Amino acid sequence: MKYEAVIGLEVHVHLATRSKLFCSCPTTFGVEPNQNVCEVCAGMPGVLPVLNEKAVEYAARLGFAVDCTINNDSVFARKNYFYPDLPKGYQISQFEKPICEHGHLNITVDGQTKRIGITRIHLEDDAGKNIHSAVDNVSYVDLNRAGVPLVEIVSEPDMRSAEEAVAYLKALHAIVTHLGVSDGNMEEGSFRCDANVSIRPVGQEAFGTRTELKNLNSFRHVQKAIEYEIARQQDELEDGNAIVQETRLFDSAKGITLPMRSKEEAQDYRYFPEPDLLPVHIDPEKLEAWRASLPELPEARLNRFIQEWQIPAADAETLIADPALCAFFEASVAAWSPQQARKIANFILGPLLRAINQDGVTLDRVAMTPAQLAELARIVDSGLISTKIAHDIFPDLLKDGGSPEEYVKQKGLAQVSDTSAIDSVVLAVIAENPAEVEAFRGGKTKLMAFFVGQVMRRMKGRANPAVVNEALSRHLNA
Repeated sequence: MKYEAVIGLEVHVHLATRSKLFCSCPTTFGVEPNQNVCEVCAGMPGVLPVLNEKAVEYAARLGFAVDCTINNDSVFARKNYFYPDLPKGYQISQFEKPICEHGHLNITVDGQTKRIGITRIHLEDDAGKNIHSAVDNVSYVDLNRAGVPLVEIVSEPDMRSAEEAVAYLKALHAIVTHLGVSDGNMEEGSFRCDANVSIRPVGQEAFGTRTELKNLNSFRHVQKAIEYEIARQQDELEDGNAIVQETRLFDSAKGITLPMRSKEEAQDYRYFPEPDLLPVHIDPEKLEAWRASLPELPEARLNRFIQEWQIPAADAETLIADPALCAFFEASVAAWSPQQARKIANFILGPLLRAINQDGVTLDRVAMTPAQLAELARIVDSGLISTKIAHDIFPDLLKDGGSPEEYVKQKGLAQVSDTSAIDSVVLAVIAENPAEVEAFRGGKTKLMAFFVGQVMRRMKGRANPAVVNEALSRHLNA
């Protein structure tokens, strides 16, 4: 029997506010344990929460970006459960009346576009963090993260493969980072997800029993965990076993999912309206101002890069994935011309991205400006230097900045286009390689690359390749 997967995702996104959701404690990551804590986020008796308006704005802006209905009135609720990192004994979340509902997000997989429904986006405060020490045989609780504002984005069960789930996550990640509502750092837990996975016979409308997968902190882990879980459930059904509704952890080292606990339902949390917070009301004028302030969204920007600037789709997707890289690219294009966008993209996705990945630097730490990168691409296009020379000097320009054209002139690296100088070297190379010349003239035209290499080596890479190719063609075919 053939099965198909049914997948829905619950994505938790840390909002990039300076303070927590219900108190003024900072949200800075990486400080000493229990430094960003006050009586409110520590759950002390008698304290009262005060809502952070910026978090409401960020949630609404995200809702607009995924075509949600933004509710002028929403209500906070208490989600009751006990865990050591939840000092209040409940989480302040939204249940019956969330801030955003009924949206969607388009994804593209294997050239096919598909719409994924978004059920709701609601605000809630995060829990703390348990730290388990095998050495000391004790567990510690760090409450720095307790109270940090989150939005939870709940999708419809519209995805049918791990590839679709990853495409949805990447599209959502691009939106939250381009909006600036989150830094999207998955390693720090700013963007994390749980996956609800079930399978059913192809053609059956009713859903199968689902499991919830946790501990998914990278796109790769999401794909591997879902693929494993689909295969595991299929094996269970084919062996005549029933699927147990449960929460499972993904073991990234072994590439498997393991049982964690039975799956809770809404009634297990005993939701009820938060008595210490008034219902949230957003004036229509304020909502409209937030909508009007939205930047160009990733999908529109991607289409513009591909259709107007002629950037290959895969390259455009790489640029869109990183808002800082995308901004650097657009500023470089603005410094030269949209007609030259593809030439600039080649430098961005080539030596610039390679330096960032290899050296671990970030764009805000490099000396090269977007205008200087555009200038480098321009002097290559004009023939002042070759692409090889541009790549050779790129690390120095990235580190020290300055005008690439002035650097080239000071170092004496300008490309040689003098036909007489190139002709003399070409004739010398031809004279020194009679066997290769005879083979070329006998039909082995691929030897042209050999001759070009010999000439470029003699001229230390400074010869104009177009002039070299023309001179070789002229003399070899004489």
